[in-house]
Amino acid sequence: MSARNNKANKAAARERLRQELEAQAKKDKARRQAIVAGSVAGVLALAGGIGWMVMEMTKPDAWEKAETAALVTPKNATGDKGTTVVIGKPEAKKTLDVYEDPRCPACASFEQSMGDQVKKDVDAGKYKLRYVGATFIDKGVPGEGSRNALSALGAALNVSPEAFLEYKAALYSKANHPEETSDKFAKDDYLIKVADGVAALKGNTGFQQAVKNGTYDRWALEMSKSFDASGVKGTPTLMMDGKKIEIPQTPAAFTEAIDKALKG
Repeated sequence: MSARNNKANKAAARERLRQELEAQAKKDKARRQAIVAGSVAGVLALAGGIGWMVMEMTKPDAWEKAETAALVTPKNATGDKGTTVVIGKPEAKKTLDVYEDPRCPACASFEQSMGDQVKKDVDAGKYKLRYVGATFIDKGVPGEGSRNALSALGAALNVSPEAFLEYKAALYSKANHPEETSDKFAKDDYLIKVADGVAALKGNTGFQQAVKNGTYDRWALEMSKSFDASGVKGTPTLMMDGKKIEIPQTPAAFTEAIDKALKG
């Protein structure tokens, strides 16, 4: 092979090597750009996802919105912000204060054993009944059933005092009252189903819409604040003339305790 051919072959080889290296460099560059672009897109997607999550987490829920919603008070309620619920004959001289939380199992037991007697006494004009609703169980056993049921009671009170008492009894009944750890009362459909057992509320579209729309949610929160401000620490609590009445175990014992309280 001549020196000239040898030089030509070497030059051709160097050129091929240069082209291959250049091609490989372009491929490497394109791959790096793709990786960078993918990383940037991933970071942006992650940032967007985090931003969405933050927005969702900080967005006020229905009860937070209710805090600043317009206050709608039920008919048959009086007092500051409509949180005074007194039921009974005007001529009744004394008032039995009853403090209850809708999810409270002890309240359910009290209503199941003494509720009929309370209603008979109120109907007879023996005393008036003042109801104060609490919602502290929603915090202790996380949920919203106490607030939601209290709002539904407001909707029943808007229909009539009798509907309120009958609906309260239905909510606390053995058939309908859930375990304390169950948040059944948080479901509007369940509250409406329970209401079907009350003649004045069954098929009552006004009542049903008030429950579904949360018409009395703000009222329920205000009622709960009234309980918090009362100084009462637990439910059920009975008081007359500012004096606590120990919860009796039988209707006869209840009547005895009430008669004693009525005498002062």
